[in-house]
Amino acid sequence: MVGLKRVLGFWEVTLAGVGVILGAGIYALIGAAAGEAGNLVWLSMVLAAVVAGLTGLSYAELSSMLPRAGAEFDYADKAFGKKIAFLMGWLLIVNGVIACAAVALGFGGYLHALTNLPVVIAAILLMAASTALLLVGIKESARLALVFTLIEAGGLLIIIFLAIPFLGSVDYFASPGLVGVFGAAALIFFAFIGFEDISRLAEETRDASKTIPRAILTAIAVSTVLYALVAVAAISVLGSDALGSSKAPLADVASKALGPNGFFILAFIALFSTSNTVVMVQLGAARVIYGMSRGKAIPSFLSAVSSKTRVPWVATVLIGVFAALFALVEKIGIVADLTNFTIFIVFIGVNLAAIKLRYAMPGARRPFETPLRIGRMPLLPVLGVISCFVLLASLGGDIMIGGVLVVLAGVCLDFFMEAKHGPARWAKESAKHLLTLGKKRFW
Repeated sequence: MVGLKRVLGFWEVTLAGVGVILGAGIYALIGAAAGEAGNLVWLSMVLAAVVAGLTGLSYAELSSMLPRAGAEFDYADKAFGKKIAFLMGWLLIVNGVIACAAVALGFGGYLHALTNLPVVIAAILLMAASTALLLVGIKESARLALVFTLIEAGGLLIIIFLAIPFLGSVDYFASPGLVGVFGAAALIFFAFIGFEDISRLAEETRDASKTIPRAILTAIAVSTVLYALVAVAAISVLGSDALGSSKAPLADVASKALGPNGFFILAFIALFSTSNTVVMVQLGAARVIYGMSRGKAIPSFLSAVSSKTRVPWVATVLIGVFAALFALVEKIGIVADLTNFTIFIVFIGVNLAAIKLRYAMPGARRPFETPLRIGRMPLLPVLGVISCFVLLASLGGDIMIGGVLVVLAGVCLDFFMEAKHGPARWAKESAKHLLTLGKKRFW
């Protein structure tokens, strides 16, 4: 069987992680977050960063123990068994699809501002281009991601620089209330989604047990600093009301500071940023499918790898197709919140896996170990679980209902896949059983 190719180093993996984190939130969601938190949106950024950091430490430890492409699926399998692992994998696949759709809609918003092309059409075109790029190969995708990351980071630095004359122009503590701050933190947590994708590059990274943990923590740290500075800058220039109603928030910030040329520059940079995120999220979700298929949790054809490019091509195409379909929902806030529901559940599972494996596999080699513990109990993963529950509770009722339905769909799919001798045989035997029961009852 053809395997994946180890070609990535520390900086390639780290910058890929930074790229997917930055593009997901600041360019697409800072406006919606400011609408909820007011001028305290910077505090929402910090709260989301703390949650991301706590869970990032658990990812760092687990990825050093189990550097596998399946990542969360493999962690849950070792800690809790196949059923929980399947559910984790299912949520990650759903998360990958809707996260791609959400960021692709963000891309569509910026492209619409520049060209008047309908947002949904632009999102679907981006998914097609991302799929084509990923099918070329991991090295080529990583190199393009590096270029796009430098461009999008440059755009954020421009925003920070432009805001210097406006600093102090607003009350940075004005807010509708703490409920809005926590609600915005739950929403903007989407901005930190991406560091976990680094763990799924383990089988394509050199010296993965050491490189992946370092890359995860470095990517979170760099992104947090940039996020906090940009949040303060955007509020200083535009104010929370205008920021909250903007469809292209950072481009509007640049427009106020520089005029129409500023809008064009930032909108153009945002296209690179959101494109970068879509590529990396799609890449990570495809690796989850690959890992689950290789672990025999889903059909084996889904782990098919191209002998030429060493890319899991079936999984990559599936994510692209379903993300394009999901983009038809068009409401970016709703899409992002549903993404957050699934990722909060996954992050709770990852933190619990880090705790469980301290007891179940105490002697396992851990090149990176989360600090602070009482006996074998690691304290930071416990805080990670609690903080994820707090942000999960901040999501709206409609999102909670939708999220529960996604979980139930995964449970039903697991039952179907686990049926004796496979789904087709299960369906055949079920029909035969019902026919036999009917004959006994009626004939």
